[in-house]
Amino acid sequence: MRSHLLNDATAESYRRSVTEGVERVANKLATTRRPFTGVTPAELAPVIDAVDLDRPLGDSSAALDELESVYLRDAVYFHHPRYLGHLNCPVVIPAVLGEAVLSAVNSSLDTWDQSAGGTLIERKLIDWTTGRIGLGPAADGVFTSGGTQSNLQALLLAREEAKTKDPAKLRIFSSECSHFSVQKSATLLGLGADAVISVPVDRNKRMQSVVLAAELEACRAEGLVPMAIVATAGTTDFGSIDPLPEVAALADEYGAWMHVDAAYGCGLLASRTRRHLLDGIELADSVTVDYHKSFFQPVSSSALLVRDGATLRHATYHADYLNPRRTVAEQIPNQVDKSLQTTRRFDALKLWMTLRVMGADGVGELFDEVCDLAREGFALLAADPRYDVVVEPQLSTLVYRYIPEAVASPAEIDRANLYARKALFASGEAVVAGTKVDGRQYLKFTLLNPETTVADIAAVLDLIAGHAEQYLGETLVHA
Repeated sequence: MRSHLLNDATAESYRRSVTEGVERVANKLATTRRPFTGVTPAELAPVIDAVDLDRPLGDSSAALDELESVYLRDAVYFHHPRYLGHLNCPVVIPAVLGEAVLSAVNSSLDTWDQSAGGTLIERKLIDWTTGRIGLGPAADGVFTSGGTQSNLQALLLAREEAKTKDPAKLRIFSSECSHFSVQKSATLLGLGADAVISVPVDRNKRMQSVVLAAELEACRAEGLVPMAIVATAGTTDFGSIDPLPEVAALADEYGAWMHVDAAYGCGLLASRTRRHLLDGIELADSVTVDYHKSFFQPVSSSALLVRDGATLRHATYHADYLNPRRTVAEQIPNQVDKSLQTTRRFDALKLWMTLRVMGADGVGELFDEVCDLAREGFALLAADPRYDVVVEPQLSTLVYRYIPEAVASPAEIDRANLYARKALFASGEAVVAGTKVDGRQYLKFTLLNPETTVADIAAVLDLIAGHAEQYLGETLVHA
């Protein structure tokens, strides 16, 4: 079995195996005509259940043959222009090249003696990102697995920095459109989901700073402690950006930690035309970015950035076998001192390769393209009597609802939209997301593929309308 270990003796075998895998994926990308096959769990589960993991196939070619039927054939392909579902982006080739390198070398980004150059590359990218944000010379950060982990660590730091010894008094403020990880983090931190105060949004789905001010004052009057305010720069459903300067002013007034969840909106950091939409982010105490959303990176590639690097000490634990305390005095750079994780992939390499090949402007141009597309899509939806569109996009998300020409109850319209989404997914012709707005069922385009066109959007809208009309027609017949 030593023949399967990657080392000097097996380098040629590695080259052949990986090349064959790359060729299979490249062929799949070149020939895929739909983002999804429409396979159901009931259809695919028996195929995978039939695989006997205790009877290996013996070689990678056979395993790749099998992989076609258990994965590649039915994968959801985000590179397809009619994948319009969740916050999944097509990925850039330099990042995929970085992924291949980091997987093979397999550095672990916890200690210097396991990662050397990888540690310095990650630190350089953290400095580059904090510079783009404008957090100042004391800023620092660390790569994470994603926005949920970044938000969790940010709120951990906020909890430890809060001026109280009674956690029951701590309160977190975020908009009603903020990510669910805020409530999840509060629970994991022992505060409970009730510690999160939801602030209403305006018609553009942005946190209402006037209401936030009132809630903060009420919190203070009750003897409670405003631990943190979480502003969102790119909500998951609407791509809306909270009023960051106003939030920063209130955070300063009430002594609250200001965290900006820019997991989605971080692509604006590379934009030459839309960077101003993030004005005020430089005032934050911490910021979440997901490069694997709007920087077109493979999952996972995310980071938490902080204004004061000293606050990362709240995540520091020392182990004699790994990062003994003496390494601090010796100025040995161990990233585990900043991270919630110990063993950690060298995900920073993907972004490094992207910037070294494409540059930040190249990334920003791609994100600007999808934001421009969203504006064109909004105009299309606003002019289409079949649809109600919720809000003009700040980023690249459109939330809308099919409205039949004939009068129908709101509940029936809900069911028609839900049916249309499911039927479209089952057909494999396109993938769209869904959400609820004021309790009603809506559909959502998350536009992160510059290859998607207005014609694609128009075609998918026609497909949705057709499925919804079919459902309403069948319902009428049954009635």
